Amino acid sequence: MNKEMIHSLVDRVIKVDRGGPESRVGKLLAAEEDYITLLNVDEGVIYYNTQHIKSLTYDAKNQVELNVEIPEDFTFIQAADFKDILQQLTLRWVKINRGGPETLEGVMDAVTDDFVTIVANEEIIRVSLFHIRNISYGVKIEKAVKDDEKNKQEDSKKENE
Repeated sequence: MNKEMIHSLVDRVIKVDRGGPESRVGKLLAAEEDYITLLNVDEGVIYYNTQHIKSLTYDAKNQVELNVEIPEDFTFIQAADFKDILQQLTLRWVKINRGGPETLEGVMDAVTDDFVTIVANEEIIRVSLFHIRNISYGVKIEKAVKDDEKNKQEDSKKENE
């Protein structure tokens, strides 16, 4: 993908891929040499390896709002390239390849030039770097006030019953 085109979408709500298990909508937080950082309402910060992205969609006419309040002190891991992101996620709980049969969750144990090692339950799994389409770790943002109000209304209904 064209790096300049991707940079022009930073801070906008986009859709990564048109459909399928890897497709997500979120705010594009950063665009680096070989990865992008997306903030998704349900899953938090997701790092996409750009060599696996088929399309990016931005609705210029009907700009979509992300239903999440991002705190001013919100931080996320940043690095020069995708491999460096993986290295910074060492010893964290991660989720690799968000959808489909290749989804994997566990603790990132090691990163080499060819693969990452994930510890999941009692298994040690090695995943080729080339086949990592995206990865996320435990950082999530609270949904916007509308969801909080909805939850309060549901709680008050339960108390009245």
